[in-house]
Amino acid sequence: MPFNPLHDKTLPVTSLRSGDGHEVLDDVYCLPVQIVNVYFVGSPASPEDWVLVDAGMPKSEDTIRKAAEQRFGEGVPPRAIVLTHGHFDHVGAVVELAQHWNVPVYVHADELPFVTGQKAYPKPDPSVGGGMVARVSPFFPTEPVDLGEYVRALPDDGTIAELPGWRWVATPGHTQGHVSLFRQADRALIAGDAFVTVQQESLYKVFTQQREISGPPRYLTEDWPQAKASVERLAALEPSVAMTGHGMAMGGDELRERHGLVAELGFRDKMIEEPDAICFFRFHDTGRKQQLFCHRPTDLIGQSPGAVYASVGGSQKSELRFFATDSHIERRGQDCAAAICQAVHHSDRGLLRRADLIGTAHINVAFGVEFFL
Repeated sequence: MPFNPLHDKTLPVTSLRSGDGHEVLDDVYCLPVQIVNVYFVGSPASPEDWVLVDAGMPKSEDTIRKAAEQRFGEGVPPRAIVLTHGHFDHVGAVVELAQHWNVPVYVHADELPFVTGQKAYPKPDPSVGGGMVARVSPFFPTEPVDLGEYVRALPDDGTIAELPGWRWVATPGHTQGHVSLFRQADRALIAGDAFVTVQQESLYKVFTQQREISGPPRYLTEDWPQAKASVERLAALEPSVAMTGHGMAMGGDELRERHGLVAELGFRDKMIEEPDAICFFRFHDTGRKQQLFCHRPTDLIGQSPGAVYASVGGSQKSELRFFATDSHIERRGQDCAAAICQAVHHSDRGLLRRADLIGTAHINVAFGVEFFL
């Protein structure tokens, strides 16, 4: 018997774009539902052939159904529902929609235990940092829905009969059975949460939908080496447009330029927080602290470490200290400041890259690292 334990849960998080449905392609329509996207794949000119990808937040079934009626007409159900994975924000209304429309729901075989009531997901990890969403993530539901007779395993050959021209691509890491969808004809990608285009850990960035490529939501990602390999697999497809589970679609030069950075953006056991600002101070013998300069981390990208050091009046490196400031920063951010210290200290490394600023590094003994929390 199908059952949705999420049905009575209310999650008071949203974004400015919630409910602002829009066409990404002629036959792909994005509907933001609070903090997550669902996709209607199919042309209104052939309304009987559309498919729903992902099923939104708990209690969103009426919102999704009404938007579908506006696009395809009343009484026109999708041919199927395809789930990229089974986290609460992607299956929140799936049981109610499957029952209302009486349609099959496809999911990767490795994801079946999490949508048949057999197994709960691991608890979210707030220690990953990144902002308020990560901090409150332990309150997010992890219990499994039970789709009962509606659920089907995706075919092993990568096809989806109800979505001709599209193939599913295994992209594990965020969850064991995560998949993305790819159409070779126009290289359109529905990535799910393999990577996203908003920093999903930050409440402010989620609310404003500030655009940036990020890895999968950190607090619920299970296997970081797999997650990195999955992003590299998607990058190799050279998508023309990426439609993600969180954030706005991204395509063209913007996607090509930014997607290449994903493999560098902190795919470690845990991702590293990037501070709002890096401040350089000189400490005098009297104990007085003099601020010399303050940079946004992105302002340092493309500069030589030596030039950065000279710009703050560095003469003896032991005289300078670096301070990383961020209103949301976690202690994990010390690694980030350490990386900047190392990058600036080793002036023979050429131009600073984003990976230098965010990657793993050891604190050089010539520097002190301090935080305003």
